[in-house]
Amino acid sequence: MCELFGVSSSIPRGLTRWLTTFRARGGAAADNPDGWGVAYWLGGSPKIEKSPEPGWDSAHFLRVSENLVSDLVIAHVRKARHPPVPSLENTHPFVHLCCGRAWIFAHNGLVADVFDQPLADSSYSPLGATDSEFAFCQLLAGIAGSYSRDDQQRWLHVLNRLADAIASLGKFNFLLSDGRILIAYGHDRLHYLESSVDYSRCALVATEPLDDGAWQPFAAQELRVYQDGALVASHAPHGDTQHSPT
Repeated sequence: MCELFGVSSSIPRGLTRWLTTFRARGGAAADNPDGWGVAYWLGGSPKIEKSPEPGWDSAHFLRVSENLVSDLVIAHVRKARHPPVPSLENTHPFVHLCCGRAWIFAHNGLVADVFDQPLADSSYSPLGATDSEFAFCQLLAGIAGSYSRDDQQRWLHVLNRLADAIASLGKFNFLLSDGRILIAYGHDRLHYLESSVDYSRCALVATEPLDDGAWQPFAAQELRVYQDGALVASHAPHGDTQHSPT
């Protein structure tokens, strides 16, 4: 049922070690053969490489895996369920504009009933037909009135509440970024790995651990927010912890 991989780092770094393993999960090591995508940032602007072909067999994905250097990444391999056919417009990650910024989103799970929830703002409309992109638009429409670069606490609270509501419709694990922070919501299936070496910090998030490192599972419905490789905010409904955003 699709898989996610995200990176937040204090410095641009090569990601071949993890992307090679993640690429294999696009139809070889796991049953996610219906498309792949990698979003990353260069000079403050997002770039997206994606295709509806199996990731494990994609020469394009291989080149990306071997050559990508970035400090902020969202990647996805797809198991098509809604709609149940591969297509470019339904391949994650998705990008939409909100509050003067380009946002990137990728989802693991199924929340088909989200289509029954009207969009709070019709200016946020999906280009494809997936429940994932519709849910993405729901999130953006929900935070549009409270988003601020200088006050993350308020709009992250709104986002967390919206994510919990959508998660109640099915399974809703996702990665989201405005180009500065990496937001990871683990409804029921997500892991993280954090490291700090020689003043360099890095946080990895993946559906399943991608190496033998000390990956930790998310708590149910846990939201974790990273900036430059450091955890700056987190919330879990049970036994929650809070960090002040920077």
